[in-house]
Amino acid sequence: MEMKEKAKINSGIYLVIDPSMEESQLLESLEKAISAKPCALQIWDNFPCHDQVASLICKIKLICSRSEIPIIMNNHPEWAELFGLDGVHFDELPSDYVTSFPKLKKQGKLIGVTTNNEYGLIQNSILADVDYLSFCSMFPSSTATSCDLVDFEIVRQTRMSTSIPIFLAGGISTESIAQLQSLDFDGIAVVSGVMSAADPAKAITKYQQLLTDLKK
Repeated sequence: MEMKEKAKINSGIYLVIDPSMEESQLLESLEKAISAKPCALQIWDNFPCHDQVASLICKIKLICSRSEIPIIMNNHPEWAELFGLDGVHFDELPSDYVTSFPKLKKQGKLIGVTTNNEYGLIQNSILADVDYLSFCSMFPSSTATSCDLVDFEIVRQTRMSTSIPIFLAGGISTESIAQLQSLDFDGIAVVSGVMSAADPAKAITKYQQLLTDLKK
């Protein structure tokens, strides 16, 4: 199989959307959010029913078609392949990563993995040549209830061992982001802080500005 050129993930605001939102509201908010140019868009695999998957993913692709924002599927490499999405984000390092990751790379897919405080799994992900890591949960979060809070020292230790992009996720609000100043990271993942905002584009712009100020 010929290796395809893959998308690139840049630093900034990594937007996660929840398919369980009312569809018209989801798509309207997404269209506004995309105008503020998040660095990536992840489709959370939280579909109310399987019958919605194809239709909704196609609508999301259409909204994003005029942008260069990579679209990443959560946990389902088969959907990323079927719908021509740019990558797959795994909630944990899959047990078959030794064989599955090379196949995804041949398809030109970005690969991301959520991690927490287990340094061995972090090192395994790095050795597996993932494209980025996402630490969850930095703070208490209604959308990251299964994650323990991340030890900031683990993030520092990881940064010392790799140059791949590091994203921080879970409960990061415009008020709490300042608490991340001591960490060296590339971006933050946001769900409700953008998609539930009255003006999603304005919300992304505010996060981006705070992130820029944090790194000065």
